[in-house]
Amino acid sequence: MSDFVKRNKELLTILAAGAAIGAFGAYLAYAGNPRNSGICVSCFMENLAGAMGLHGNPRMQYIRPELVGFVLGGVIAALAAREFKSEGGSSPIIRFIGGALLIVGCSVFLGCPIKMTLRLSAGDFTALAGVAGLVFGVWLGFVFLRRGFFLGDASPMPSLNGYIIPGMMASLLVLLLINPGFLYSSSTGPGAQRAPLLISLGAGLVIGALAQRSRFCVTGGIGNFIVSGDRSLISGVISMLVFAFLAGLYFGQFSPGLEGQPGSHMAYGWSFLGMALVGVTSILIGGCPFRQLILAGQGSTDAGAAVLGMLAGGAVVQGWGLTSNNMGPSQAGQVATLLGLAFVLALGLIMRERD
Repeated sequence: MSDFVKRNKELLTILAAGAAIGAFGAYLAYAGNPRNSGICVSCFMENLAGAMGLHGNPRMQYIRPELVGFVLGGVIAALAAREFKSEGGSSPIIRFIGGALLIVGCSVFLGCPIKMTLRLSAGDFTALAGVAGLVFGVWLGFVFLRRGFFLGDASPMPSLNGYIIPGMMASLLVLLLINPGFLYSSSTGPGAQRAPLLISLGAGLVIGALAQRSRFCVTGGIGNFIVSGDRSLISGVISMLVFAFLAGLYFGQFSPGLEGQPGSHMAYGWSFLGMALVGVTSILIGGCPFRQLILAGQGSTDAGAAVLGMLAGGAVVQGWGLTSNNMGPSQAGQVATLLGLAFVLALGLIMRERD
């Protein structure tokens, strides 16, 4: 191994993780996933909730192999590096609610932070409102952290606890392969738009492993850069954007503009607020939706509580009509966003360590 690689191993791993997410995100859309949504954790969670019968929208029902791959790739990498640690107990109910709010904010914007980047890389300039909202939310979250926000320390737990979320994902993979009659699968709509199973699973495993080794997190990268000027994590986000753009250009997916972009709307104020909710909540519970999956894969039951909250959020946004469409957010989605912001603002003010 060259001296350059040894000195820059951490940075190269972060860049590789971002490159994999960006390139696979564009390729998966080319291979059959929805346009500009080759990877979208919030969309995948809504699909999973539908497949399990937790909501009744027949257009959003499918066990996404990428979702399974993210977690299993993370647990394999963590075990190989001896970084798997079963620990938790830090405000699990708050983290569960936080996970649900992540999906609420994403559904109003129409995408998670990764999809936001993929949309931008494909020329969807409506995503810029979401970028501004996410940056603002991350900044606000770090304001709360500086003022003493704290959910409590995680404690070691029996090993079985850390394997529950990975075990759940492995079980979902088995069910996807044997196709039992009690699961739901869309025959039309976004849930029916899917890349081949093995390609999706393979992409998820590679991305999950690289993300675990690199600590890749969109909101964490933005936050570290805002607070301390640290460019390491945000370099992964930039790498994701660049490689998604290059891959999208190669596959003929780049179409710059504002109107008629797939999986988007032009209600910029609500896009800002939706992603602001995602940004501040991600900082308060310790990671963006994608990062929660990776942390759950390396044994964190706190992240596991957030993942279960994300699953519940996927059911709620579809079942209660909170998600947006190409005309903009529903009234219910607007109310949920405002209530969610009120909740996290109150949380940020109340959950503080006292001297």
